[in-house]
Amino acid sequence: MAEPWATLGIDLFVEPTGPGLRRGLTDALREAARSGRLAPGTRLPSSRALAADLGIARNTVADAYADLVAEGWLTARQGSGTRVAEREVVPPSGTAPHPRALTHPAYDLRPGSPDLASFPRTQWLKAARRALTAAPYQALDYGDPRGRPELRAAVAEYLSRVRGVRADPERIVVCGGFAHGLKLLGTVLRARGARTVAVESYGLDAHWRILAGCGLDTVPLPFDRLGTDPGESAAAEAVLLTPAHQFPMGVPLHRDRRAAVVDWARRTGGLVLEDDYDGEFRYDRQPVGALQGLDPDRVVYLGTASKSLAPGLRLAWMVLPPGLAEEAAAAKGGVDTCGALDQLTLAEFLASGAYDRHVRATRLRYRRRRDALVAAVAARAPEARVTGIAAGLHVLLRLPPGTEQSVVQAAHWRGLALHGLARYSNPAAPAEPVDALVVGYGTPPDHAWSGALDALCAVLPG
Repeated sequence: MAEPWATLGIDLFVEPTGPGLRRGLTDALREAARSGRLAPGTRLPSSRALAADLGIARNTVADAYADLVAEGWLTARQGSGTRVAEREVVPPSGTAPHPRALTHPAYDLRPGSPDLASFPRTQWLKAARRALTAAPYQALDYGDPRGRPELRAAVAEYLSRVRGVRADPERIVVCGGFAHGLKLLGTVLRARGARTVAVESYGLDAHWRILAGCGLDTVPLPFDRLGTDPGESAAAEAVLLTPAHQFPMGVPLHRDRRAAVVDWARRTGGLVLEDDYDGEFRYDRQPVGALQGLDPDRVVYLGTASKSLAPGLRLAWMVLPPGLAEEAAAAKGGVDTCGALDQLTLAEFLASGAYDRHVRATRLRYRRRRDALVAAVAARAPEARVTGIAAGLHVLLRLPPGTEQSVVQAAHWRGLALHGLARYSNPAAPAEPVDALVVGYGTPPDHAWSGALDALCAVLPG
């Protein structure tokens, strides 16, 4: 039977070297403290526990500890144990110093992130407790590479009810964010022999790079007042779109073009990759249904919790046509790469209605922010103009020609993080340059919103 003290200590890797155990142990511990491998304040195992781990006499460890306490490398206090002394750690010569952390902007109006301060911590903890209490032991084992069945069932019900998606839990694959899902799809497409994916003229270059990393070429599609024109995607095997609320231009895909891109997929055997970017946040009317509802056999639906909850959850989902779910799961390496406990918690969060309540509350908050932004720009910066539908977590703010770069620079000087439209323009797209700002109103916490709005209006022309 193991001694009780054997389970109470902490683990420590130390390798005594040199002549004599006591001196070797002392030198090894001293070097670990000097180099910073043992950080100041680190509690060391008891002399009895370390002696048992190393297979040496307890007195040898106690003497080594006493020597290092005398030298000032360790401290020993009754009831607190033996710890590494608080002192400045000098890096070895030749080690490059760590770069100084960048100063946080006073206000952040970059798009792509929700108000993280509004994450429903209390409700999430309650859901986590219920999910963990009800979870079978097998839920903590290596699972189905498609993801936990509880989450896939909850997502299928939610998407069917809220976004008009025709979802079968067996054809849903859970992934670690949209970028992860896009990489899986790129891998599957390339394995099927695809070479080209048509993309929008405006979007995230990170997505284009992911597809390129999978060995796929990307060609931009034209963009006009009706949104992206899919008519020139004939040479591609797939097309990536944000039809509900185009990022960053802020317009929905016109109904005629929605039908046209589905007809293209049916006619050519191609795939439409639907990025439902912030599709739940429409403020002036009910959001248009997901494109996937028009043809579940030709459209891949990609959704995520990054905008509705938090990007740090790293949870997203793909609703795939028949046969593609198995290939996407195989592209994950045949294992579930997303944490089972977070999946179970989100499943409970969805099934209990807490997710609906949270989305409705944040939808109201973001609508008020957008309304305040539109009113402030109209009153204080008449040369700028908000365009796009009332939806999502950003607006496109049109500027007078030739002013985008100067406005972005002025914002930087004032400590305001702001992105211009040029940052999201595909360099290969044959489009005339447009001066505009992509203003994200989701990021600032409530208490900082008025200040961020004042800082924005201060740098706008007029």
